[in-house]
Amino acid sequence: MITRRRILGLIGAAASVALLPEVRGASAATGPTLRIGWQKFGVVALAKSTGALEKRFADKGVTIEWNEFTSGPPILEAVGAGALDFGITGDVPPLFAQAAGGDLLYVGAYKGPAAFHGLLVKKDAPYQKIEDLKGKKVAYKRGSSAHNFAIKALRKAGLTVSDITEVDLAPPDAAAAFKNGSIDAWAIWDPFFAVTEADPETRVLTTSEGILDNWGYFLGNGAFTAKNPELIAEVIDELAKVGAAAQGNLDGTVKSLSQITGVPAAITRVTLTRSQADLGKVSLVPDEALAYQQALADDFYSLGIVPKKLNVSDIVWHPKAS
Repeated sequence: MITRRRILGLIGAAASVALLPEVRGASAATGPTLRIGWQKFGVVALAKSTGALEKRFADKGVTIEWNEFTSGPPILEAVGAGALDFGITGDVPPLFAQAAGGDLLYVGAYKGPAAFHGLLVKKDAPYQKIEDLKGKKVAYKRGSSAHNFAIKALRKAGLTVSDITEVDLAPPDAAAAFKNGSIDAWAIWDPFFAVTEADPETRVLTTSEGILDNWGYFLGNGAFTAKNPELIAEVIDELAKVGAAAQGNLDGTVKSLSQITGVPAAITRVTLTRSQADLGKVSLVPDEALAYQQALADDFYSLGIVPKKLNVSDIVWHPKAS
């Protein structure tokens, strides 16, 4: 797992390399290094475990470097700063990264399960509906997809974030806070959602199904993508293949992801069999995902969460036809 201190170290290292172009040039003959930011779920985690990308680029001298994170915002901070070349994230982090002027591009998209997120409370808590959370402490990682889910879930109940006490916590910290009762509710994504949902002391107020579409994205550093367009296109293609193979062998995928994450197989199976789950839904950014993301950007700007109006299409990568 990469901490913020490590992110700053990566950014510093990237800046140092930028000052020494002859070093990059010396290694170019053996192919570039692709630095990937990943989280412990989905096709990127499976690709890492199987060595799919390493095999795909073995004859091209490409080196794959893996960097683990627990959420999307720090991944995109590093991608935008040139400390990473490629990363996976939910829907909200790219908005903040674009607003901050990061050098990054949407290079691909994937469609997650309908119930990828859950709003959780303790089993014996007095909250029976979302409206009951008014004035209560609700945790989620600000700037993550759970932030969007929380806003949409509250809105469905006629509430806004001003009606609750927001608690900004990364998943591991939020899990601890939820367990010890220092927060009243927790908005979170899989596999953290499924792990906590399985606890008999937990109750689900709502999932994201029927509240929002669960689009996620692959983002590439702008300069790296411009220099290595064929490589990025091949990465998206390989991830689609990994996803399709994984979807076609769910028993094997459950076992593999369980080993990667440490999450029990029974709980992992829950994450892979939720409504509309399909690991093979990986592609370049489709119009549907772009429209969704623009609507989200407009919503977050109107709420004053994103500091500037964004045109998402400005940073969507359109590979040239060969």
